[in-house]
Amino acid sequence: MTDIIQELQDRRTEARLGGGQARIDAQHAKGKLTARERVELLLDEDSFEEFDMFKTHRCTEFGMDASKPAGDGVITGWGTINGRMVYVFSQDFTVFGGSLSQTHSEKICKVMDMAMRNGAPVIGINDSGGARIQEGVDSLAGYAEVFQRNIMASGVVPQISVIMGPCAGGAVYSPAMTDFIFMVKDTSYMFVTGPDVVKTVTNEVVTAEELGGASTHAKKSSVADGAFENDIETLTEVRRLVDFLPLNNREKAPVRPFYDDPARIEQSLDTIIPENANTPYDMKEVILKTVDEGDFYEIQAEHAKNIITGFARIEGQTVGVVANQPMVLAGCLDIDASKKAARFVRFCDAFEIPVLTLVDVPGFLPGTSQEYGGVIKHGAKLLFAYGEATVPKVTVITRKAYGGAYDVMASKHLRGDFNYAWPTAEIAVMGAKGATEIIHRKDLGDADKIAAHTADYEARFANPFVAAERGFIDEVIQPKSTRKRVARAFASLRNKKLENPWKKHDNIPL
Repeated sequence: MTDIIQELQDRRTEARLGGGQARIDAQHAKGKLTARERVELLLDEDSFEEFDMFKTHRCTEFGMDASKPAGDGVITGWGTINGRMVYVFSQDFTVFGGSLSQTHSEKICKVMDMAMRNGAPVIGINDSGGARIQEGVDSLAGYAEVFQRNIMASGVVPQISVIMGPCAGGAVYSPAMTDFIFMVKDTSYMFVTGPDVVKTVTNEVVTAEELGGASTHAKKSSVADGAFENDIETLTEVRRLVDFLPLNNREKAPVRPFYDDPARIEQSLDTIIPENANTPYDMKEVILKTVDEGDFYEIQAEHAKNIITGFARIEGQTVGVVANQPMVLAGCLDIDASKKAARFVRFCDAFEIPVLTLVDVPGFLPGTSQEYGGVIKHGAKLLFAYGEATVPKVTVITRKAYGGAYDVMASKHLRGDFNYAWPTAEIAVMGAKGATEIIHRKDLGDADKIAAHTADYEARFANPFVAAERGFIDEVIQPKSTRKRVARAFASLRNKKLENPWKKHDNIPL
């Protein structure tokens, strides 16, 4: 009996070494943690339960049968994050470069199936050279099996991808279908075709970092939701994100203790809106002064900065926040902002997370680049996302809400539950100057008359009261009482029931 137990210990020790100490040292030399170290950092101490530690590949081609490391390049299992269950897989670059084989994919598929059955999030740590070439089509089949599970799990359990090394070719499509993607600066990258292929096909000379690095995807492409300095910071941020999310689509997000008075009055908000309607102010200040303890977890902070998305808590309960940012492009909606916010709103709706919308939007960004890029269809994504959402929706218009953008930003007409406005709100078809020049075009040569018409338009329409008279605004509120009114609104909506008509699925304008 003692010999058998010793053999088990020896096998475990060998399996934990992955590709061997020399390769572990090489991983550390690149500033990267090993697959096991990442799992240990991500999960609560001593909570990890591993599956398939001794599983090996079955390939016999190209001399592969001479090397069969235990675990086959991926560590899988489950554990807890702040006491709540999650399933995890972590690719081990020290074993065949973390490449995906048929058995490697079987291990990933097993934890994804278990996550679906047991209603818990899946966190995938990607550090892989891609498909294991020696296995040919078996490796491709393995990827497709993982893809299918990503699709089935979408909207059922949260899926988080953490890119902590290379992720290229077919490997990028699994993370792309997950809910959130985090990357590590300087050590991770994602692309469908690498720099060498790009140079061969298009004659473009580009580095891996420029083509698919963390900064590229966090700022330009929007593929990544966040980019962090190193492995440790990235995994800490994943833990923080999981705390905001429900375990699955049948459970509510966790309620956390809070020490911030829901009725707190924030006097500074009464003076945050500048006298000049064209002067910007920081909408993040409004968010931080409204939510619990000023704690806001921003998503895609570096992309489409004219709109802000992220998670916060009101009375300890998770809410999704969408807010126009007047500091960037005057808060206009454009293609990137519409896509960013639409995806975020759809995630919140899938997992029953209420949505708080803060509005200061002068309209959609004009220009040929926007029209040629399809701003009509992309803007419709945000409209569609808000309109189909059945979760509690509370909207506060702080200043401008012009034209179609007023409609799009969770208006009463898109089944907004509580639609508030500050006294500084301007709800109209367009700004006073533009409206006056259209209505009174015959007086365009007379500056005094145009000025008088503009002042008249502002007095009649540049306020929230016309909309309030029609019931499109439920209440005009004092800015300083925003937290109190929002908290009471969400409290009253905790038992909201709303269902859309039966359908196989919708056809959002992709």
